[in-house]
Amino acid sequence: MTQCCINPSILSADFANLEAELHRISNADAVHVDVMDNHFVPNLTLGLPIVKRLQEISPIPLDAHLMIADPDRWAPAYAEAGLASVTFHAEAALAPIKLARELRARGAKAGMALRPATAVEPYLDMLEELDMLLIMTVEPGFGGQAFLDNTLPKIRRARAAIDGSGLGLALQVDGGVTEETILRAADAGATVFVAGSAVYGAEDPAEAVTRLRAAGSR
Repeated sequence: MTQCCINPSILSADFANLEAELHRISNADAVHVDVMDNHFVPNLTLGLPIVKRLQEISPIPLDAHLMIADPDRWAPAYAEAGLASVTFHAEAALAPIKLARELRARGAKAGMALRPATAVEPYLDMLEELDMLLIMTVEPGFGGQAFLDNTLPKIRRARAAIDGSGLGLALQVDGGVTEETILRAADAGATVFVAGSAVYGAEDPAEAVTRLRAAGSR
């Protein structure tokens, strides 16, 4: 059985009590931190100073998802803050290979995200520069959206490319992940799952993490 990783998104957490909210998911593999700048996506969340503080107090590793313009400039600072993983968007990066190398050089795992309509094929030659590939299963910007099943073929193609490369990349999906949709995404080959409302909307977020992990393991 392949064990999956569950990275709850604090986009669905109580922003007034983030330290307590992190401890409610201490059994998760990492916490997914959505950074939005109201330029790349039409929403504004939190930035580097808050993420640095979260890094200091979190009981689990931080997995930053930078939905921002100009990640070439800003992403390395998140790696320097000590985050375990930093993911930038392919659509926003001017020099994605250079950026991925800079993130790794600063001690973070390098992730690259693709919006639902962005093809994976143009980026397959740079898989060796990455530690994780994130396939968005909703349009980035807001939590609580429904999973887009038309992303499943892309997940399968990404899985086939990763397996064919012999590289140990993680294949992450983000958006609309529930106990039902995680089955389809895992069957398509995803191994890391970002869940927001499915975790923080539950009465017991830690129990929700456990249930999702069981559902996504295959």
